[in-house]
Amino acid sequence: MLEIFESAALAAGKAIVEIRQAGAVTHYKADRSPVTEADEEAERIILAALAQNFPEIPVIAEEQVAAGHVPDITGRSFLLVDPLDGTKEFVSGKDDFTVNIALIEDGVPTAGIVYAPALGVAYAGAGSQAWKIKVGADFTPESREPIRCRAMRQPPVALASRSHRTAETDAFLERCGAMETKSIGSSLKFCLLAEGGADIYPRFGRTMEWDTAAGDAVLRASGGHTRDTNGLPLRYGKTNQSDDADFANPHFIAEGPAPDPVVRQEIR
Repeated sequence: MLEIFESAALAAGKAIVEIRQAGAVTHYKADRSPVTEADEEAERIILAALAQNFPEIPVIAEEQVAAGHVPDITGRSFLLVDPLDGTKEFVSGKDDFTVNIALIEDGVPTAGIVYAPALGVAYAGAGSQAWKIKVGADFTPESREPIRCRAMRQPPVALASRSHRTAETDAFLERCGAMETKSIGSSLKFCLLAEGGADIYPRFGRTMEWDTAAGDAVLRASGGHTRDTNGLPLRYGKTNQSDDADFANPHFIAEGPAPDPVVRQEIR
């Protein structure tokens, strides 16, 4: 399955880069979030590949959901797709945008790939194994290396969203004693944790499941975890929520292996 994910993500990434070079036109969805023809073409490529190889598995894809096409996933495994995570970064000319594909089983992201086409790197994970993949200019893999997240350091190196930083995030970073904070867009924050480049990523702002599932799968496969602010593992397939839209995430904290309980209590 990961091989299919990888092939689809690389093809989608190639299309995104080509559209970017030609000059992407931005328009806005009903929620005022930006979308470009790169998002739409990448999703078309991914959905075609998934339908061909996994016709029995329903797919929740960002642009399809925006258009009102939401398959029934009740009691089923399903796939989550964000064809271009970090559209704001893409539109502003930055390189930290990604293609995300993940498998969800019993509410858990068990396999996923995150591909950053402008950076020539992808991250994949399933089970207890995760990899960093160097991708060449011809959009083919050149090398793979296993990755693991590191035990949390004190003081921790924290990650924060470039486009969605909040006062609540800043307060959390102060409480946890982070002396260094790196800002990066899209699901690459999960991947930086997964390869041991940082320790903790708090997100006190709105995200959707397709934003996080693939990166979360890579992080969990590398030994880390993502929990809500009650300390429970982040779940997927959240529909009929009384306080939010379908597939919306609560606030969460992603990190490497659990720190000492005393440290964790101080952070919370």
